[in-house]
Amino acid sequence: MKNITVIGAGTMGNGIAHTFAQFGYQVSLVDISQESLERGVATITKNLDRMLAKEKISEADKNNTLGNISTFTDLKDGAKNADLVVEAASENEKIKLDIFRTLDEVCPENTILSSNTSSIPITKIAAVTQRPEKVIGMHFMNPVPIMKLVEIIRGYSTSDETTDAVVEMSKNLKKVPTEVNDYPGFVANRILMPMINEAIETLYTGVAGVEEIDTVMKLGMAHPMGPLQLADFIGLDVCLSILEVMYDGFKNPKYAPCPLLVNMVRAGKMGVKSGEGFYDYSESRKAEKVAAQFTS
Repeated sequence: MKNITVIGAGTMGNGIAHTFAQFGYQVSLVDISQESLERGVATITKNLDRMLAKEKISEADKNNTLGNISTFTDLKDGAKNADLVVEAASENEKIKLDIFRTLDEVCPENTILSSNTSSIPITKIAAVTQRPEKVIGMHFMNPVPIMKLVEIIRGYSTSDETTDAVVEMSKNLKKVPTEVNDYPGFVANRILMPMINEAIETLYTGVAGVEEIDTVMKLGMAHPMGPLQLADFIGLDVCLSILEVMYDGFKNPKYAPCPLLVNMVRAGKMGVKSGEGFYDYSESRKAEKVAAQFTS
């Protein structure tokens, strides 16, 4: 498999495209707008420049990586020759299902269709295609070029052949593929999101402030980043979506999103990408006042 289509040029999509291209794959990066594609390629270029400055790659490596990436605003054009598709669109079930219906129509019959979904069942995604045995989850970690883990999620009908091919490809990217079963949240988010939600609940009930909560987890539990800062980095809307999928899937109140998280997302406080979440990224200062208005 040499031709890779990545759908979505956002944080995860451009990181996935960067990684495949850096290892010599021909990448078709697809998004609905040219502006989004330009931002995605600009981010890849910036990250390659950072690697170049640290002498992790050469100028030739950078140029070859960028040369391996083509961009498309038309999904059919971008996916028609794909050996593997990695869907990294918004964490929205309807959007993903619509994309996979289209992919099933336009991709060659041997194309493997994968999703970078954080929580949506692969079996449900596969069910809208005529090739469920070729549908699988490839859940990369952020930032993709650096993080080693790829959760490999088998749907109910995913074949051994498909799984073996994706595992081998992940190893070719110098990743560590880890197979997990198809349940809401898989492993990473089933454990991570309740922790983040509990940190938000701790803030919501006034036990401690933003910085204090993150300091306890960084210094006391040796986490490289506090849970509230991590939530900002992931995107509060994404955290909310994952928790909602798990709550709906398990019907267990322990996965119910904290009201503070719900209200912050409603107010457009999404974290880093919106410039404000639990921290204020527009001026690099703590944004506890933002959280306080929802708890008072």
